[in-house]
Amino acid sequence: MVLYNTLSKKIEEFVPYEEGKVRMYTCGPTVYHFAHIGNLRSYIMEDVLEKFLRYAGYDVTRVMNITDVGHLSSDADTGEDKMLKGAKREKKTVMEIAQFYTEAFFKDCEKLNIKRPDVVEPATNCIDEFIHMIEVLLEKDYAYKAGENIYFDTSKVADYYALTGHNEEELMVGVRDDVEEDTNKRNKSDFVLWFTKSKFENQELKWDSPWGVGYPGWHIECSCIAAKHLGEYLDLHCGGVDNIFPHHTNEIAQSEAFFGHGWCKHWFHVQHLNEKGGKMSKSKGDFLTVSLLEQKGYNPLVYRMFCLQSHYRKPLEFSYDVLDNVAAAYQKLVARIKNLKAEGEVDRTKVEEYRQKFIDAVGNDLNTSSGLTALYDMLKGDMNDATKLALVEDYDLVLSLGLMSAREEAPAEAHDDELVSYIEAKIAERKAAKKAKDFAAADAIRAELLEKGIVLKDTREGTLWEKVQ
Repeated sequence: MVLYNTLSKKIEEFVPYEEGKVRMYTCGPTVYHFAHIGNLRSYIMEDVLEKFLRYAGYDVTRVMNITDVGHLSSDADTGEDKMLKGAKREKKTVMEIAQFYTEAFFKDCEKLNIKRPDVVEPATNCIDEFIHMIEVLLEKDYAYKAGENIYFDTSKVADYYALTGHNEEELMVGVRDDVEEDTNKRNKSDFVLWFTKSKFENQELKWDSPWGVGYPGWHIECSCIAAKHLGEYLDLHCGGVDNIFPHHTNEIAQSEAFFGHGWCKHWFHVQHLNEKGGKMSKSKGDFLTVSLLEQKGYNPLVYRMFCLQSHYRKPLEFSYDVLDNVAAAYQKLVARIKNLKAEGEVDRTKVEEYRQKFIDAVGNDLNTSSGLTALYDMLKGDMNDATKLALVEDYDLVLSLGLMSAREEAPAEAHDDELVSYIEAKIAERKAAKKAKDFAAADAIRAELLEKGIVLKDTREGTLWEKVQ
């Protein structure tokens, strides 16, 4: 597999530290609110990556943290703790908020066929590990105490900005003027490893530490949780592009200072999901969730397919018009698969031939769009239905669009190709008439099809049809 590496800024062959084994870490959610579909785009693409690596024969161990403490409303260690903000909003304790939204996150993942990682670790489980890593960083003179907080000294790192490819001045461009400057820092880019009560008096979750009662900074948790479950070396670290700076930059700095050697070989980042007004964000207060899509009549797997049709390194703009087109395409794909007959012997030579085509497509920098094209090309291939069904099941180990389970939901109805083409042409003609506000023509097309025993039903997933006689 070749994969773009944010650290090297190029597409390169993915080579883990240990042959055949992948240690994979994913930055998990901050569980103070529902995940919006922009957040979930990253998790969908990371899910495909993990499943493809398993499909290609790797032994994968994937770890995810749950941020239930310590993530402030600004990544620059300023503002209110997001967990505390959620607790105030809903008049619950922080731990009640954390439990509710952790469960909600994994329910959304289940609807989207996102596999639960092998290890899921809440930050609040690992306070002792955080304290230990900070103690070692202090002993090695990579950290210092100021104003009762503990800070990481970024000036001690040879190439702090290696992941971003920028320098401090470039990264400070566009920083809000109203962000309060932390005068305890020796350098602007230094970050907090441990907050004490001197910083936030009203913090609900606090622990004893050698530096006073307090709680960990956000960045320390991922380094420690990864080390706890995956050891001193990571093969693959995943997240959204907004994690690159400062979160992942800080993870590299503190982890390599702690271990005394290079840490993670490969960094995988997914681009934003945008609306017309810009990046989808919880801070705007109006964001789309999986549940809201369901309320509007969409199958969550249609959103998964919407994401797979785009490359993970390209920003993706959400619109209902595009989602409607994807929904119609998904429905046609499922109908096509339902009409395949599980008869005859599976041609294993064809299976291996088309399996390799799929590997070549997706293995080129996780090109899921090419993977979908490989699926459609296979369905048009010269082979019997039993072989095609075997390949649909095989491809869906990676794509996870629920194609085989959808096939089993209702018995397939036999349609000849000529009739299907005729109906689809009439549906397209009717859609054009409705767009032109020629509703009389649209009604006439519906009546024409009804005379032939074809009933139309307009849904959010497009126009469905059923033969009733």
